[in-house]
Amino acid sequence: MATTPIIKRQKQKIRGYREYAEVPLEMFLIPSGTFTMGAPKSEEGSRNNERPQHNVTISEFLMGRYPVTQGQWRAIASRADLKEKQDLDPDPSYFKKPYQDIDRWQRPVERVNWYEAVEFCQRLSKLTRRNYRLPREAEWEYACRAGTTTPFHFGETITTDLANYDGTGDEGSYGRGLKGEYRQETTPVGYFKVANSFGLSDMHGNVWEWCADEWHDNYDGAPTDGSVWLNGNKKRSPLRGGSWVNIPNDCRSAIRYNSAGRDVHYDVIGFRVVCDGGRTL
Repeated sequence: MATTPIIKRQKQKIRGYREYAEVPLEMFLIPSGTFTMGAPKSEEGSRNNERPQHNVTISEFLMGRYPVTQGQWRAIASRADLKEKQDLDPDPSYFKKPYQDIDRWQRPVERVNWYEAVEFCQRLSKLTRRNYRLPREAEWEYACRAGTTTPFHFGETITTDLANYDGTGDEGSYGRGLKGEYRQETTPVGYFKVANSFGLSDMHGNVWEWCADEWHDNYDGAPTDGSVWLNGNKKRSPLRGGSWVNIPNDCRSAIRYNSAGRDVHYDVIGFRVVCDGGRTL
């Protein structure tokens, strides 16, 4: 009988704060550290754009516990008085119904392009007087891994009891893991009630998340200090984490997606915010 490998669950004291920017926004402290970014050739499904692996040293920052929700988006997007560069649609998402009696406003916002996500961060910064922004790609992977080196922060595999992705079909399993279900929609943030050792949830699947960097085809010459990586390509930015429509291979910690331009509105793309500083509990 097939068995699923044990899922690793690490425990760590979580520090952070709750921002009351119209609606609550939970921010968790991501501690300083050094990690190996990217995937080895031996990792199932890994791609050349995830290499060469390289060590990156990250300074501490704060990151949203979840992707930005529809409710949080609506609260900030409705504030025309905070406008920086562009108007925002307060309700852009495709999925507008409750999920299993859970309020729809707890779903992650989607159909938000890169420029709109940046505008959200700028408005939130103006409102709270903190520096909110999109995560740098190295920060995102460091926060996702939370000290792990396996394909997922859960361990060597993943299941649809732990994350929202397409667990059916020929590619519905990963490694020695089992196939699962395909929900065909987003799930409310925190629905699975599991988190990595930094306290972050929904890092695998649900919605792809925008990063601040400009796209590079591989890690040749990548910065080793966690800084934003720019090359003048202002049309594309990395997306991380996978989504509800993707197979498990596309939800790995190292996965990088580049097919979407910064101006697209897809129901598989959302974002998460980081903050450069702030009080901690």
